[in-house]
Amino acid sequence: MTAEAPTRETLVEAFRGQARGCAATGSRIYAELLARAADDLAHDGIFADLVSRYRGHPVLDALPLRLLGRAHALALAGEAPGLARFYPSAGGRYEGEGAWRALLALAEERRDDLRDAASRWRVQTNEVRRSAVLLPGFLRVAARTGLPLRIREIGASSGLNQFFDRYRYELGPHRWGDPQSPLVLAADWDGPAPDLAAPLRVADRRGCDVAPIDLRDPAEQVKLQSFIWPEQLDRLERLRAAIAIASANPPAIDAAPAGDWVERHVAPEAGVATVLFHSVVWFYIPEAERERIARAMESAGARATADAPLAWLRMEGARVEEAELRLRLWPNGDDVLLAGVHYHGASARWLGA
Repeated sequence: MTAEAPTRETLVEAFRGQARGCAATGSRIYAELLARAADDLAHDGIFADLVSRYRGHPVLDALPLRLLGRAHALALAGEAPGLARFYPSAGGRYEGEGAWRALLALAEERRDDLRDAASRWRVQTNEVRRSAVLLPGFLRVAARTGLPLRIREIGASSGLNQFFDRYRYELGPHRWGDPQSPLVLAADWDGPAPDLAAPLRVADRRGCDVAPIDLRDPAEQVKLQSFIWPEQLDRLERLRAAIAIASANPPAIDAAPAGDWVERHVAPEAGVATVLFHSVVWFYIPEAERERIARAMESAGARATADAPLAWLRMEGARVEEAELRLRLWPNGDDVLLAGVHYHGASARWLGA
């Protein structure tokens, strides 16, 4: 079935809603540019042309961020010097009117490019700081099973969070990881310590994504960076450090829908604890496919044993204010709320004691 074209009103509200979301989560630049873009779209300006061939759900597809992401990529790659002048991520200094005029000029100059991005680009925010709140979940699996971990991730993007064991952590007063790691992830911590003494070792890692990022391709690295908001230089610095760690030997990321992939690649295996994990992905997976994944995990869990355990670690939205970190561990299959966590991994309320 071919997706339908959204109405002009739906598109305008998607841009305005994304502008509000950016304002609430720390991007003044995108909040202002998207508010202007919404007005331009409503008055049949160039943004109306850029989205004229788009078909789909503009909120679930993050359509506004597709366009700004492509524009950001051009600025980072040195192909949009006018816009780069106003983006801190490209060495510029933000000024609202100048940035808007530069974005309009780029839209005119690269009209076909941006129109294609509206239909084809997929937003990939491989937020590596989420490892700071995922780590305690992996530590809990290691503590409870005493086995090496066999990592499987859906919605993996480039797989940066699969390398969680190679980063250094400062979780409030708690420390974990290699002191020499070039990437230190800090998070505010509320509650007792997680299982810091657990013997954690990763035996294998693999993931899937509908549009995976290949870290061996410099253009793909720029694409991944383009979805970091231009003034959030700390996030960009962490991302670049993680890319440097992972790109030498990137994990295998299969181009596949999650439901089919889980059925084929997630099952108990003797001598390791198999862990399916995902972070801020569930909302974007169609309901029928979510049900398929749940059935596959129930079936695999029924085959788990003490020597071949299975875990399902999820960092997913529960409320606007924070996500939940939940762990289900078979063979007994208990599901436990471990923590309430910040969506970008900035803080955790540990409940897993």
